[in-house]
Amino acid sequence: MSATFGGRTGRQGRISEWLRARRTARPLQEAADDGGREALLLATAAAGLPLAPAAHPSGYRCSCDRVGCPTPARHPVSFAWQTQSTTDRAQIERWARHQPQANFITATGMVHDVLDVPFAAGQEALRRLLAAGIEVGPVAESQSEADDGRLLFFTLTRGTPEDEDEWWPCALDCQPETMDEHPGLRWHCRGSYVLVPPARLPGDLAVSWVRGPEHPLPDPLSLLEILTDECSRHADEEPDDTDEAWPPRG
Repeated sequence: MSATFGGRTGRQGRISEWLRARRTARPLQEAADDGGREALLLATAAAGLPLAPAAHPSGYRCSCDRVGCPTPARHPVSFAWQTQSTTDRAQIERWARHQPQANFITATGMVHDVLDVPFAAGQEALRRLLAAGIEVGPVAESQSEADDGRLLFFTLTRGTPEDEDEWWPCALDCQPETMDEHPGLRWHCRGSYVLVPPARLPGDLAVSWVRGPEHPLPDPLSLLEILTDECSRHADEEPDDTDEAWPPRG
């Protein structure tokens, strides 16, 4: 584990400071303007997560100019995003330099899946996972104007078996367009995608790393019990400690 739970050391202190200021997207944009955007994208691809260009904000609208776009700045620009997704460094550099405002998505179900939970539930789950000494991989926060946002836990994929009859569906499987149907935990696997940091959203919001792509991808089942437990618990109670310092001082 990369940090001592409950302490004020290293990575945990940085996570705490970052989360307390999570509504301020400006530092992320400044880092992107200084060249950090391309470096973060290349680091994500180097970790094995395939990327493809996505839409970006245009004022309070989406750059796709679709009237009433249901997921502004959160969707791929090409219908061929699954085959277009790549970890090739040269291709990602070309995209990043030729499309300087573009967000990027990563296609799930190839190398990795994403367990996508409400922010409050994910915050407590991350605390519990670290306390239990369970290896946690990359984690990103996706901000939202409608609620507290989401935490995205990146894991190994559960696989794409050669025999399609062996593929087992899951009630948690979802695509970004079905977010209202999955208020708790969503499992992004084959056929789905999520935005990767750094990404800009309408309203000066962002998608940013809490734990970067340098962390190895864990088995999703090692996280699932605690994530589902916290999603169930937070669904039944009114959150009243969103602004408290996290993790708490010992």
